[in-house]
Amino acid sequence: MKFVFNIFLTLLIIIKASLADEIKVFNFTETELSKLEVRKVRGADNKTTYTVGTNENGAFLKSVANNAASGLGKEIKIDLNKTPFINITWKIEKDLSGIKENTKKGHDFAARVFAVKKTGATVLSNRAINYVFSSNSDAGLNWPSPYTKKSIDYVLSTTKENLNEWVTVKSNVKEDFKKFHNLDVNELDGLAVMSDTDNSKMKSIAYFQNIYFSTE
Repeated sequence: MKFVFNIFLTLLIIIKASLADEIKVFNFTETELSKLEVRKVRGADNKTTYTVGTNENGAFLKSVANNAASGLGKEIKIDLNKTPFINITWKIEKDLSGIKENTKKGHDFAARVFAVKKTGATVLSNRAINYVFSSNSDAGLNWPSPYTKKSIDYVLSTTKENLNEWVTVKSNVKEDFKKFHNLDVNELDGLAVMSDTDNSKMKSIAYFQNIYFSTE
Protein backbone atom coordinates (compact mmCIF):
# COMPACT_ATOMS: atom_id res chain seq x y z
CA MET A 1 0.00 0.00 0.00
CA LYS A 2 2.84 2.37 0.87
CA PHE A 3 4.49 1.54 -2.48
CA VAL A 4 1.30 2.42 -4.37
CA PHE A 5 0.91 5.66 -2.41
CA ASN A 6 4.49 6.65 -3.25
CA ILE A 7 3.85 6.07 -6.95
CA PHE A 8 0.69 8.19 -6.76
CA LEU A 9 2.56 10.97 -4.96
CA THR A 10 5.33 10.93 -7.56
CA LEU A 11 2.82 11.16 -10.40
CA LEU A 12 1.05 14.05 -8.66
CA ILE A 13 4.33 15.96 -8.35
CA ILE A 14 5.11 15.37 -12.03
CA ILE A 15 1.64 16.56 -13.08
CA LYS A 16 1.89 19.71 -10.95
CA ALA A 17 5.36 20.45 -12.32
CA SER A 18 4.06 20.00 -15.85
CA LEU A 19 1.13 22.35 -15.23
CA ALA A 20 3.46 24.96 -13.72
CA ASP A 21 5.50 24.87 -16.94
CA GLU A 22 2.49 25.91 -19.03
CA ILE A 23 0.52 29.15 -18.66
CA LYS A 24 -2.81 29.04 -20.47
CA VAL A 25 -3.98 32.47 -21.62
CA PHE A 26 -7.51 31.97 -22.97
CA ASN A 27 -10.26 29.45 -22.15
CA PHE A 28 -12.56 30.48 -25.03
CA THR A 29 -15.81 30.08 -23.11
CA GLU A 30 -18.97 32.23 -23.22
CA THR A 31 -18.17 33.52 -19.72
CA GLU A 32 -14.65 34.55 -20.68
CA LEU A 33 -15.84 36.08 -23.96
CA SER A 34 -18.16 38.39 -22.04
CA LYS A 35 -15.28 39.59 -19.85
CA LEU A 36 -12.53 40.13 -22.42
CA GLU A 37 -11.71 43.70 -23.34
CA VAL A 38 -13.06 44.56 -26.80
CA ARG A 39 -11.07 47.20 -28.64
CA LYS A 40 -12.29 48.49 -32.00
CA VAL A 41 -9.66 49.86 -34.36
CA ARG A 42 -10.01 53.61 -34.85
CA GLY A 43 -11.69 54.40 -38.16
CA ALA A 44 -13.09 50.90 -38.71
CA ASP A 45 -16.74 50.76 -39.77
CA ASN A 46 -17.56 47.51 -38.00
CA LYS A 47 -16.45 45.22 -35.20
CA THR A 48 -15.19 41.72 -35.84
CA THR A 49 -17.68 39.03 -34.76
CA TYR A 50 -16.30 36.55 -32.22
CA THR A 51 -18.05 33.35 -31.14
CA VAL A 52 -16.92 30.27 -29.22
CA GLY A 53 -17.28 26.60 -30.06
CA THR A 54 -15.75 23.20 -29.41
CA ASN A 55 -14.22 20.36 -31.39
CA GLU A 56 -12.37 17.14 -30.54
CA ASN A 57 -9.43 19.20 -29.24
CA GLY A 58 -11.44 21.45 -26.94
CA ALA A 59 -12.73 25.02 -27.01
CA PHE A 60 -11.96 27.47 -29.80
CA LEU A 61 -12.70 31.05 -30.81
CA LYS A 62 -14.15 31.78 -34.25
CA SER A 63 -13.71 35.21 -35.82
CA VAL A 64 -15.53 36.69 -38.81
CA ALA A 65 -14.30 40.05 -40.06
CA ASN A 66 -16.32 41.64 -42.85
CA ASN A 67 -14.82 45.09 -43.49
CA ALA A 68 -14.26 45.11 -39.74
CA ALA A 69 -11.53 45.43 -37.16
CA SER A 70 -11.65 44.81 -33.42
CA GLY A 71 -9.65 42.70 -31.02
CA LEU A 72 -10.11 40.86 -27.74
CA GLY A 73 -7.51 41.64 -25.11
CA LYS A 74 -6.51 40.25 -21.75
CA GLU A 75 -4.17 41.75 -19.18
CA ILE A 76 -2.01 38.92 -17.91
CA LYS A 77 1.47 38.82 -16.43
CA ILE A 78 3.73 36.24 -18.09
CA ASP A 79 7.18 35.58 -16.61
CA LEU A 80 9.26 35.27 -19.78
CA ASN A 81 12.24 34.00 -17.82
CA LYS A 82 10.22 30.91 -16.84
CA THR A 83 7.85 30.49 -19.81
CA PRO A 84 9.23 32.42 -22.81
CA PHE A 85 7.56 30.40 -25.59
CA ILE A 86 4.16 31.32 -26.96
CA ASN A 87 2.20 28.43 -28.48
CA ILE A 88 -0.71 29.08 -30.85
CA THR A 89 -3.06 26.72 -32.65
CA TRP A 90 -5.09 28.44 -35.36
CA LYS A 91 -6.82 28.02 -38.72
CA ILE A 92 -7.83 30.31 -41.59
CA GLU A 93 -10.98 29.21 -43.42
CA LYS A 94 -11.23 32.31 -45.63
CA ASP A 95 -8.08 34.34 -46.20
CA LEU A 96 -7.20 37.74 -47.65
CA SER A 97 -5.16 36.85 -50.72
CA GLY A 98 -3.83 39.57 -52.99
CA ILE A 99 -3.20 42.33 -50.44
CA LYS A 100 0.17 43.86 -49.52
CA GLU A 101 0.27 43.36 -45.77
CA ASN A 102 3.26 45.63 -45.10
CA THR A 103 1.40 48.69 -46.46
CA LYS A 104 -1.34 50.78 -44.84
CA LYS A 105 -3.87 49.87 -47.53
CA GLY A 106 -3.24 46.15 -47.08
CA HIS A 107 -2.39 45.89 -43.40
CA ASP A 108 -5.01 43.24 -42.60
CA PHE A 109 -4.69 39.73 -41.17
CA ALA A 110 -7.32 37.03 -40.85
CA ALA A 111 -5.66 36.00 -37.58
CA ARG A 112 -3.12 37.67 -35.35
CA VAL A 113 -1.98 37.47 -31.74
CA PHE A 114 -0.41 40.51 -30.04
CA ALA A 115 2.14 40.10 -27.25
CA VAL A 116 2.25 43.43 -25.41
CA LYS A 117 4.82 45.03 -23.12
CA LYS A 118 3.99 48.27 -21.32
CA THR A 119 6.90 50.68 -21.68
CA GLY A 120 5.22 53.95 -20.71
CA ALA A 121 2.19 55.70 -19.27
CA THR A 122 -0.03 55.46 -22.36
CA VAL A 123 -1.18 52.74 -24.77
CA LEU A 124 0.72 54.45 -27.59
CA SER A 125 4.00 53.93 -25.76
CA ASN A 126 3.58 50.14 -25.57
CA ARG A 127 5.76 47.77 -27.60
CA ALA A 128 4.28 44.73 -29.29
CA ILE A 129 5.10 41.65 -31.30
CA ASN A 130 2.25 40.93 -33.69
CA TYR A 131 2.30 37.21 -34.50
CA VAL A 132 0.32 36.76 -37.72
CA PHE A 133 -1.21 34.09 -39.91
CA SER A 134 -0.49 35.67 -43.28
CA SER A 135 -2.52 35.31 -46.46
CA ASN A 136 0.33 36.39 -48.76
CA SER A 137 3.75 36.31 -47.08
CA ASP A 138 6.09 33.45 -46.23
CA ALA A 139 6.51 32.17 -42.67
CA GLY A 140 9.52 33.73 -40.97
CA LEU A 141 9.20 37.15 -42.60
CA ASN A 142 8.80 40.25 -40.43
CA TRP A 143 8.48 44.01 -40.77
CA PRO A 144 7.49 47.05 -38.68
CA SER A 145 3.81 47.90 -38.80
CA PRO A 146 3.18 50.63 -41.40
CA TYR A 147 1.25 52.48 -38.68
CA THR A 148 3.83 52.33 -35.88
CA LYS A 149 7.39 51.03 -35.54
CA LYS A 150 6.55 50.04 -31.97
CA SER A 151 4.70 46.98 -33.30
CA ILE A 152 6.44 44.31 -35.36
CA ASP A 153 4.51 41.97 -37.67
CA TYR A 154 6.04 38.49 -37.54
CA VAL A 155 4.65 35.77 -39.81
CA LEU A 156 4.35 32.40 -38.06
CA SER A 157 1.91 30.77 -40.51
CA THR A 158 0.78 31.34 -44.08
CA THR A 159 -2.25 30.22 -46.10
CA LYS A 160 0.15 29.76 -49.01
CA GLU A 161 0.98 26.50 -47.22
CA ASN A 162 -1.96 25.88 -44.87
CA LEU A 163 -5.40 27.11 -45.93
CA ASN A 164 -8.38 25.76 -43.97
CA GLU A 165 -6.05 23.57 -41.89
CA TRP A 166 -5.28 23.69 -38.18
CA VAL A 167 -1.66 24.71 -37.58
CA THR A 168 0.30 24.86 -34.32
CA VAL A 169 3.21 27.31 -34.07
CA LYS A 170 5.68 28.40 -31.41
CA SER A 171 8.02 31.35 -30.85
CA ASN A 172 10.34 32.61 -28.10
CA VAL A 173 8.76 35.91 -27.09
CA LYS A 174 11.65 37.00 -24.89
CA GLU A 175 14.11 36.56 -27.76
CA ASP A 176 11.69 38.22 -30.19
CA PHE A 177 11.49 41.41 -28.09
CA LYS A 178 15.28 41.53 -27.96
CA LYS A 179 15.63 40.90 -31.68
CA PHE A 180 12.93 43.25 -32.94
CA HIS A 181 12.82 45.97 -30.25
CA ASN A 182 16.24 45.57 -28.59
CA LEU A 183 14.44 45.22 -25.26
CA ASP A 184 15.30 42.85 -22.42
CA VAL A 185 11.77 41.92 -21.37
CA ASN A 186 11.33 39.81 -18.23
CA GLU A 187 7.56 40.07 -17.95
CA LEU A 188 4.80 40.38 -20.53
CA ASP A 189 1.79 42.55 -19.65
CA GLY A 190 -0.94 41.35 -21.95
CA LEU A 191 -2.11 39.38 -24.94
CA ALA A 192 -4.75 40.06 -27.58
CA VAL A 193 -6.24 38.23 -30.55
CA MET A 194 -7.62 40.02 -33.58
CA SER A 195 -8.96 39.54 -37.10
CA ASP A 196 -9.15 42.70 -39.20
CA THR A 197 -10.18 43.56 -42.75
CA ASP A 198 -10.92 47.29 -42.45
CA ASN A 199 -8.19 48.35 -44.89
CA SER A 200 -8.87 45.80 -47.63
CA LYS A 201 -12.67 45.87 -47.12
CA MET A 202 -12.65 42.08 -47.51
CA LYS A 203 -14.04 39.21 -45.44
CA SER A 204 -12.06 36.68 -43.41
CA ILE A 205 -12.96 33.67 -41.29
CA ALA A 206 -10.49 32.32 -38.74
CA TYR A 207 -10.20 30.16 -35.61
CA PHE A 208 -7.98 30.34 -32.52
CA GLN A 209 -7.36 27.49 -30.08
CA ASN A 210 -5.04 26.51 -27.22
CA ILE A 211 -2.93 29.65 -26.76
CA TYR A 212 -0.43 29.19 -23.93
CA PHE A 213 3.15 29.90 -22.77
CA SER A 214 5.69 27.16 -22.08
CA THR A 215 9.25 26.64 -20.95
CA GLU A 216 10.33 25.20 -24.29
